[in-house]
Amino acid sequence: MKVLSWNLLRLTGAAAEDVAALAQKERPDLFLMQEATKHMETLPDLIGGHFHRLSWLGRIHGLAIWSPTPFPRPTALSLPASRLPGRLPRRRAQIAQIGEITFANVHLSHGQLLNRRQLGRVAAALHGRPSAIIGDYNAVGPVLLPGFVDVGPREPTHLASNVVPFRLDRCLAHGLVCRSAYALDFGPSDHRPIRLELDLADSNSAPATKARKPRKDRLRRFYR
Repeated sequence: MKVLSWNLLRLTGAAAEDVAALAQKERPDLFLMQEATKHMETLPDLIGGHFHRLSWLGRIHGLAIWSPTPFPRPTALSLPASRLPGRLPRRRAQIAQIGEITFANVHLSHGQLLNRRQLGRVAAALHGRPSAIIGDYNAVGPVLLPGFVDVGPREPTHLASNVVPFRLDRCLAHGLVCRSAYALDFGPSDHRPIRLELDLADSNSAPATKARKPRKDRLRRFYR
């Protein structure tokens, strides 16, 4: 299964026409989008297919999924948020079942402790099914999640202030084999799209790491 993921950079980045052009060029089975505004709902008018957008309360953007073939309506998963005053409403993940694989489309928080907790919440919601957590992690450094393997592109996907390179757009997979992973060229967004070829792991593949019992979260009081 060919999957694309792209943080579109709301309002000033990729428009629906840019997304349509990339989809027509790459012909993915699934296209995950972050920072997708309401304008992206015109995508099926441009290239057909099936589209679902998950808006975020208090924000003009959210998450979106497009596929050339029908798929069940995705569900929303609320993620941990900071308890600090003045923070915007909590982020949500978009969970979609595509055939035998469950996909979580994510745009995680910038806090490095918080975004790891958000990943843990997503992993717990996937219940050990063959799955992939894909999107903008906003994570710096290694991301370790029991039972999951980092199969995303290794090259930087974002330039902070157009100078400092970061690998923010990632994929953690469980029970899957990644045939290829690339970061595509920069377009009108400040993030590079990533392209993945994912398949179910066969019975001869190495077994997935058994999920360990989670450690006590000593920082839980700081989040909600």
